[in-house]
Amino acid sequence: MFLLAFLALIVERFTGYPDWLFKLIGHPVTWIGRLISQLDSRWNRETDDFATRKRMGIQALAVLMAVVILVSAVLQDVLLAIPLGPILLILVAASLPAQKSLERHVRDVASSLKHHGLPAGRAAVSRIVGRDVEQLDEAAVCRAAIESLAENFSDGVVAPAFWMGIGGLPAGAAYKAANTADSMIGHRSPRHEAFGWAAARFDDLVNLPASRLTAALFVVAALFVRDASPGNAIRAIRRDAKNHRSPNAGWPEAAMAGALGIALAGPRSYGGEMIEASYMGEGGRSELVYEDIYDALKIARIADMLLIGLFGVLAILMWQV
Repeated sequence: MFLLAFLALIVERFTGYPDWLFKLIGHPVTWIGRLISQLDSRWNRETDDFATRKRMGIQALAVLMAVVILVSAVLQDVLLAIPLGPILLILVAASLPAQKSLERHVRDVASSLKHHGLPAGRAAVSRIVGRDVEQLDEAAVCRAAIESLAENFSDGVVAPAFWMGIGGLPAGAAYKAANTADSMIGHRSPRHEAFGWAAARFDDLVNLPASRLTAALFVVAALFVRDASPGNAIRAIRRDAKNHRSPNAGWPEAAMAGALGIALAGPRSYGGEMIEASYMGEGGRSELVYEDIYDALKIARIADMLLIGLFGVLAILMWQV
């Protein structure tokens, strides 16, 4: 199925997910989100004890995975069996990675800072991060945008393509469901600490291979970007990735920070609460400017081309087996 992933990446790279189609039928993530919301509202009862809510969260995740895999498998089989169906399958698969939209949103932050100043930059970055942005200076806005680019390139581009290559549309859609569940219920709030435990742990597991692959892609991409350092990226991964609060996000963030010689992550505020976090790229330059976002986008764009090329090679090799 690496051919499907390869073609889906190419289609999405150039077209993205059309706005007219989103307005007409929504997006697979919105459909998955509705199911998660239904499971959350029905099975996550505040009157239950912690153990019961944790057990119901495991059950909800199992139901979510079963429904998404079954529907996707049937759809894939049907499309492969009808005329022009394979083309439709590629278009459906192209809705899973998010190369174009990720680049656009991150570029908007740099453009807003450059042309409209700090308030516009804060507004733009607030659309892609969950932290408090009201008090961020330019360096912090840039840091937030680059962190989001690095982490979301891993879980929004590499991971769905990876799993699609492993198991076709069902595996790619199942990954997307797991990632959506983590973003909706996988956080440590009073309501979701127990119910979302399974979603958070499962998302950590399925993102593990993609985060390592993304870090490797950033290291290689640094070879082709002026003033970027692949050696420093490797050193940052070895030194800093393990110190991140997430078992996966530290890999792409450390690679990006090391490649550009900057410091990412560190303390930040969510909902008025200051969260202490280690720096990725420890000792790197902390006074970031909007040009650093453009440099990070260069690395991500080259990494994307490397990913597409890798999947193309794997598709050829699998075709010959």
